[in-house]
Amino acid sequence: MIVAPNIPEEEKTIFIQIASYRDPELLPTIRDCIFKASNPKRLRFGIAWQNSKEDTWDDMTEFKDDDRFRIVDIDYKHARGACWARNLLQQYYEGEHYTLQLDSHHRFNFGWDYTLIRELNKLKAAGFPKPLLTAYVPSYVPEECRVPQNLLQIGENYEVGSEKWHYIENETAQNGRVKEAWWMQFDRFIPEGAIFFLPANIEGWKDMKMPIPSRFYSAHFCFADGSFVKEVPHDPEYYFHGEEISIAARAYTHGYDLFHPVEPVVWHEYTRRGRLKHWDDHGVLQGELNNKCHARNRILFGMDGNDPNSIDFGIYGFGKERTLEDYERYAGLSFSQRAIQPETADNKYCPNPYKDLKTWNRDLQHIFKHCLDIGFSDIPENDYDVFAVAFFDKDGTEIMRLDALQPEIDNLKRDPDGYGKLWRTFYTKIQPKKWLVWPHSISKGWMNKIERPIG
Repeated sequence: MIVAPNIPEEEKTIFIQIASYRDPELLPTIRDCIFKASNPKRLRFGIAWQNSKEDTWDDMTEFKDDDRFRIVDIDYKHARGACWARNLLQQYYEGEHYTLQLDSHHRFNFGWDYTLIRELNKLKAAGFPKPLLTAYVPSYVPEECRVPQNLLQIGENYEVGSEKWHYIENETAQNGRVKEAWWMQFDRFIPEGAIFFLPANIEGWKDMKMPIPSRFYSAHFCFADGSFVKEVPHDPEYYFHGEEISIAARAYTHGYDLFHPVEPVVWHEYTRRGRLKHWDDHGVLQGELNNKCHARNRILFGMDGNDPNSIDFGIYGFGKERTLEDYERYAGLSFSQRAIQPETADNKYCPNPYKDLKTWNRDLQHIFKHCLDIGFSDIPENDYDVFAVAFFDKDGTEIMRLDALQPEIDNLKRDPDGYGKLWRTFYTKIQPKKWLVWPHSISKGWMNKIERPIG
């Protein structure tokens, strides 16, 4: 009988997955990750480095001879989206004990590796054999979290009480980081079928001793046993939206239990300011890949009458340890009906309470939430007093009317993004297929109607 070696916990390796697309934060992220680790020698980096030779700041030279790094050099012109890059990166997994998936714009707390392993082991000891830590982690501001280059000795160990230790402690406490722990809440089903989430503070997190259960999965922060890479790999035919809800359900059906950490360990930059995105460079391709992704996601979840057996998803499908219905009951979701349980709508911690099928169906809430994007060129006047706002079904029948009055209109026209956003939320079992905004000017009367398809 072969006995696996008993490796001390502090020596177990971590496969860190970072898919980067022309990101000026990539190098600061890597440096901070190494510098803040309690044991930098255990780290193994897989970097999907989607780069342009024109981006002089995007240079991996300092890591190319470091045997901890597996750098996949990808000309940005050949990139096909986030999920494609994550899948490619996962082929470089070499059996590390743990895995950490990140974006390329993060900051870390000192000893982040020790903390995450400790929390994972606490969950295992509590009876969860396959725990997974994930969250929309709190945000940071890059300009306020720069570590001076001359203080970074990549891979160097340092002692408690040393000058560098104190620097790390002070730097971590600086402004530029949200100080609260965050979790993920349901936001909405988008018309294409995927689910969006929002981050929120974990109330009372300082007094909590254990991670809290999570309904959802974040692609920018996930820590688990290394086997997760092989059991629930990213589907390369996904593009962007749909990635996180599909991984959440697939992980759950493979027997993983999802949890949010209750103390800040890692920070994420959410704004995308100063960073080119894949869709900025690949508009036509993005549209094609995005449509295919949404269609694939609807089939996976059996939405809109799609047969989930019409595609053999293979290793990118659901697991055998639990069913999709088990996940829906746990999270309080119905994919086929695009509906949620009231506990999920009210942001109660999961798992959702058990209900018999009749009560479950009775309690489902069919909530439609949508953002109407309106270009400023479509609303050139300065004296609007009302926008008629209406939603229609596939046959052109009006479902709901929720007009905008002058205060909302004035605020909309001050939006710094250069276009207005009207958010509307209402209950409906009928899926809206079109929205209409009809502006009224005090001086000129009813103006041109603005109409857009939904989904």
